Amino acid sequence: MKKDITLVVMAAGMGSRFGGLKQIEPVGKSGEAILDFSVYDAIEAGFTKVVFVIKHAIEKDFKEFVGKRIEKKIKVEYVFQEIDKLPDGFVCPSDREKPWGTAHAILCCKDVVKEPFAVVNADDFYGKGAFLQIAEYLQNEDKNYCMVGFRLVNTLTENGYVSRGVCEIDNQSCLTKVTERTKIVDCKYTEDDGKTWETLSPDTVVSMNLWGFMPDIFKYIECGFKEFLKEKINVPKSEYYLPSVVSSLIENGEKQVKVLVAEDKWYGVTYKEDKEQVVNAIGKMIDAGMYNNM
Repeated sequence: MKKDITLVVMAAGMGSRFGGLKQIEPVGKSGEAILDFSVYDAIEAGFTKVVFVIKHAIEKDFKEFVGKRIEKKIKVEYVFQEIDKLPDGFVCPSDREKPWGTAHAILCCKDVVKEPFAVVNADDFYGKGAFLQIAEYLQNEDKNYCMVGFRLVNTLTENGYVSRGVCEIDNQSCLTKVTERTKIVDCKYTEDDGKTWETLSPDTVVSMNLWGFMPDIFKYIECGFKEFLKEKINVPKSEYYLPSVVSSLIENGEKQVKVLVAEDKWYGVTYKEDKEQVVNAIGKMIDAGMYNNM
């Protein structure tokens, strides 16, 4: 008997470089957003529930544009990532504007997610293969975690730099380290605003925030978040990132994280100019019959 598995969609952030609400930007022929295709692929792979992490500020538009459609296909729940949603004993600084990061977004789900789950970005197109791989892992694992990585060359844009988590993987296909490279162009990265560049192999596996977890992740995130807040609650742009939590668990030997590699091309709208490429790529998939029953 198959287990229930949940898809958690992080949709609370506004697209700063894109300049708008990417979560509901239409890219499909009938006005579908990228996350419509992700949910469709997840359902086909065997996911049984979707949890959207959003902000109250976008709730009305999000439910109107996305929720109504998806609620007809799969069980849906909403949780809200707000900057004042902190553990007992902590008070959000009055000048805080920036969200607390991806790990905080996942922590907001602890009361509604009790089963194995995958995490995705709302505005990333991962493809059918990625969802099939992660669903199979979650169905057959009881303790450890996983991530679906992509080849760096399949995640780039011609319209600017990208930020990617570069993965180091051992001979058992387990993750050993994720290093954030915040300015990558054409498989090269810089850490000094372009004065010098280091080359990465096009086949380098990078994280695109497609993670698979057991529900015990929440206790680790919550414990780490309290420590993070003790140190950085008054740092205005500090963020508590999901890869940091995972890296800590790996370093401490508490968890193994299996790396599943998707060989498909990833699509996303990092910049407004990327949208045409995404629309064209998804249009070809629709024409090929990959999304006939949406």
